[in-house]
Amino acid sequence: MWLVACYAFLYAPIAFLVMLSFNASRLVTARDGLSLRWYEMLWQDRTLIAAALLSLRIAAASATLALIVGTLAGYALARFGRFRTRAAFTAALAAPLVLPEVITGLSLLLLFVALQQAIGWPAGRGAGTVTLAHASVSVAYVAVVVRARLAGAPADLEEAAMDLYAPPWKAFALVTLPLMAPALISGWLLAFTLSLDDVVVASFTSGPGASTLPMVVFSSIKLGPTPELYALATVMVAVVAVILLAVWRTQRSLNVLPDRSRAE
Repeated sequence: MWLVACYAFLYAPIAFLVMLSFNASRLVTARDGLSLRWYEMLWQDRTLIAAALLSLRIAAASATLALIVGTLAGYALARFGRFRTRAAFTAALAAPLVLPEVITGLSLLLLFVALQQAIGWPAGRGAGTVTLAHASVSVAYVAVVVRARLAGAPADLEEAAMDLYAPPWKAFALVTLPLMAPALISGWLLAFTLSLDDVVVASFTSGPGASTLPMVVFSSIKLGPTPELYALATVMVAVVAVILLAVWRTQRSLNVLPDRSRAE
């Protein structure tokens, strides 16, 4: 009973929001039948569409950058043992996990301003600075995932490959990288989601013409929610549901194939 109540508390507002997106009336309290007019208006809203595309580009770029740096950091912590600056390196890497986003966003803003005054770069705040800011925050999450994955996979296979005269780079590419593949995918998706959802850090590090989708939605909601935002939220829920369903079907098919092979 308590489990049902908890799930209802979590998902009933989402279901109510989806219902409102199909309401023909602009008022929440009025019911004028079903309509797709708000989805049509959403498709014609160039501001929201441009903000959504910009958020996707920033999220993809920042997730890829965070994946590269975070993988190297996680690998160093998992495989290099004890080195002189390990404690400081670990503390610096874990800082974005515990610092409030307001502090992180303000510090990055001051950093970009100081760099602009010192070397002239960046010339202004925009999509590039938001990408770097999101990547710097997401590196810690990727490193934690990669480190945890390698901690559960001993280095015996890598050492065996090098004992068989495989160069270090080849042992890394053929042994270590496949072992890290689930962590790399999870880390990239986590960094992508964090970037797509962020509004605080982006507000500090963005400039004119570089408003992400969360920033546009947060600005619009100050004047009151609109049916276009309900439609936008419903589209996002539908996309996430389709992705989760595809992942579930893929995992189920992968689990069924080994069972069939054993039966044969």
